[in-house]
Formats: sequence, structure tokens, C-alpha cells
Amino acid sequence: MSKLIVWGTPVSTYVRTVRLLLEEIGADYTLHSVDIFNGESQSPEYLAKNPFGKIPTLEVNGELLYETAAITEYLDATLGERKFSFSDPMLQARMRQIMAIIDSYFYGPAITTIVIQRLIVPSQGGNTDEAKVKNAIAPAQKAIEAIESLATPSPYLLGSQTSIADFYLIPIFIYFSQTPEFEVITAQTPKLRTWWDQVSQLPNVKKVCA
Repeated sequence: MSKLIVWGTPVSTYVRTVRLLLEEIGADYTLHSVDIFNGESQSPEYLAKNPFGKIPTLEVNGELLYETAAITEYLDATLGERKFSFSDPMLQARMRQIMAIIDSYFYGPAITTIVIQRLIVPSQGGNTDEAKVKNAIAPAQKAIEAIESLATPSPYLLGSQTSIADFYLIPIFIYFSQTPEFEVITAQTPKLRTWWDQVSQLPNVKKVCA
């Protein structure tokens, strides 16, 4: 039995991606908090695990693995019996395509800008930078509409089974749906709105993302 440790801040979307997969697999793991807000992720101790100071990092019997796409693929292959990816080459490519869109085009405007400005900055006593939010709407909308064009939710993003793509997008929507921009940006994505209504009620989503 592998000894699994997930290093990372519990509120991180990417940490939650890994945890959602682990929970769906039913794997035994330990979450070891690394606080990105107080600089702990830049400490010499953590940089020895991940030289980029990003989270999460997965420790497997003393072996270290970082980058969420690599971690999830490893876990799916070794523990998940590849139930969370696809044997069909096109579906597998679509899954990776959605993950790449999230990483490259959606996470930045949706989380780094809109969520931070709408939820985090005011919670710390600051004022939302409305110009930053306004400038983030178009790129976030372009990215989410691209995902909409690839999705075939019935009920999950790519069909009848959950995949790593679902676990990528769910944690982002947890935060993004709490902003007023969510309604505007998802106005032309009815498939994703239906998908969100269903997956947001899943037991492991409530457990990990509460």
C-alpha cells in the first residue's frame, strides 16, 4: 500500500483537484498543509520538494511528484485503474484539451483576477480593482465558451463518467460562482451551467470544497 501525502494549501483549486480524484478513487492519503499566504511554499524545506514553490506536491513512499496534470495522471494510472480518463483517443485528447485551456486561459482571469479581486481583496479590507475585473471578463468568457464547445455533459464534461477534466473545473467554479461576473461570463454556456448544477451537489465535492 502506497503512503500518499498531498502537500498544499487546502483552499487551493489545484490541491482540491488532486483531492477530488483521491476521494473518488477511495485512496488513503494525508493532507499536509503548506500555507502559500504566509510564504511557507517558498521556504527552503518546501522548495526542496518543489523547486518552483507551487502546490500541490504529491509524496509517494518518499518519491516526490509535482505539477497537477502529472500527479492526476499518475494517480489515475496507479490507483484509479484509469477510470478517470478515456480509452478512446479523441475523448482522451478532449480531456487534455480542456485541462490545458483551464491552465493556460481560464485560471488566470477567473481566479487570479476576478476571484481574488471580488472575494479575497475585500475580505482583507482592500478595495476591488474594477479595471482589472473588467479586463478579465473577455478572456475568461472566451476560455469558458471554448470549454462549452468541447463539452458533452451527460452529466459530466465528457460523458457519463467523471474525468480529470471535471476535477480541474469544479474547484474553480466553486469560487467563480460566488462572483457577480459568473452570471455574465457563463451566459452563453448552458451546458456548463447544467453541468455545474449537478456536480456541485456531489458528496465528494461538498467534502473537499466545503
